[in-house]
Parts: sequence; structure tokens; C-alpha cells
Amino acid sequence: MRGLKGPGLDLILHTPGGQAEATERIVRYIRSKFSTLRVIVPFAAMSAGTMWAMAADEIIMGKHSQLGPIDPQVTLGNSLQMPAGALIEQFKGAIDECAQSPERITGWLPTLQQYPPGLLNFCESATQLSKKLVTEWLGQYMLKDNSDEAERAAEWLANDKEHLSHSRPITREQLIDHGIRVTALEDNQDLQDAVLSVFHMATHTFTMSTAVKIIENHMGRRYVQHGGQMVLQQVPQGIPPQGAPPQGLLGELQPRP
Repeated sequence: MRGLKGPGLDLILHTPGGQAEATERIVRYIRSKFSTLRVIVPFAAMSAGTMWAMAADEIIMGKHSQLGPIDPQVTLGNSLQMPAGALIEQFKGAIDECAQSPERITGWLPTLQQYPPGLLNFCESATQLSKKLVTEWLGQYMLKDNSDEAERAAEWLANDKEHLSHSRPITREQLIDHGIRVTALEDNQDLQDAVLSVFHMATHTFTMSTAVKIIENHMGRRYVQHGGQMVLQQVPQGIPPQGAPPQGLLGELQPRP
């Protein structure tokens, strides 16, 4: 962010998501520096990425772009992820069944014993946090002074029963139907060409290097996080090797005044 001037920021966002708490810190920092924020989604901003997009004044998406549900996921064991809402419903179902028929506790014990203490409270708090942040950001920026509409939109985004899968795509048409301010990327061909060029070059960089995260501005300042060891594919004889990606991915894309 150092050196970026102007009251507005255009943010090209492509992410599978992350933690709501980290998203809150990032959003509060960006909104403290810039009075207006446009989030441009060239392909996908899922989960916490969707929460981030809801802190914008405007979202720009293509026909192929997608956001995703914001219901929190809970990791059980080493890798099993479950929606917090599903665990809450399971606990409530067990409580209701056992209250009506106490003898059923025997059947529920093997399931309930595998969960750590405090899991139900954790799931409820995580669910409340996601909805609280999105309601707050929508009401403060995109849906300013319309708290009822902001709350309805946040409830819909967090509704795991409606979306059924945390990975399920949410299109711009669905977002517009629920009051979210979304502009079509295709409405501005110059912007679309610039945004997709950045996205494709970033994708190429991820494919051809060990990079797993890139944060970069139009002035060439960047942070690149690398992952594990890269396996290089041998180039058959007679085929010239591909050139390295440009050092500055953002090229000629300039911020709004």
C-alpha cells in the first residue's frame, strides 16, 4: 500500500478464502486508507474472499466470475472440514431427541464423544462473526444506511441450508437479486482486457513457479510467498522454452484517480 495515492482503490481479488479474523484486519486497514473501494473478481473470490468483497463500494464481475457462501468451516481431526451450521444442527438434533426420549443418548454418545468440549459454542460464535462483519460492511459502504437490506444479504450469504455446499458458486445475477451492487466486467472492454491479462499472467506464474500467493500493485511493488519444491517439466527438443513472466504482473493497469 505504501506510495499508493488517490482516494480510491481498485483491488483485483482472486482467492479461495481464509480466516474471517484476518479478513477483518485487512478490510479495516484498507478502508482506513481509501475512501472508496472497487473489488474486481476476474474468476473467484470464495468464502472469506466473498466477505472481503462485501466491504467494497462496488463489485465488478464477469459472466464467468463467482463468489461463494460465507458460512464458516470447522476442521476436525487432520483434514476433515464440516460446515459450522451442520454441526450446530446436529447438536440441536441430539438435544431435542434426547429430551423427548432419554434412552436415545446411548445412540448419540459415539458421535458426540468425538467432538472436543466447546465445539458448539465455537461454531455458533464463528457463524455470528461472519454475518456480523458482512452486515456491518454492507451497511457502512455498499448498502449505506440500509441496515435491513444489509442484514438480509448477509443472512443469505451465510445460509448453508440454501447453498448446501461451501464451494458452490454464487453468480453476479444471484448477488444482484439479493441487493448486492455488482457491475458487469464486460461493460468496459479496456478494463476487462487489463484485468484478465493480469489474472492470466498471475495464473501462469503460479503454474510455472513455486509461488502460492502474490500481492502486487501497479508500481511493481510486490510480496510473493513461495510454497514447496517446484518440479520442472522437461521441454522436448525443437520446442523453444517459454519466457519468464514479467517482473511486474500489473503492467499498464492504472488505478482510478
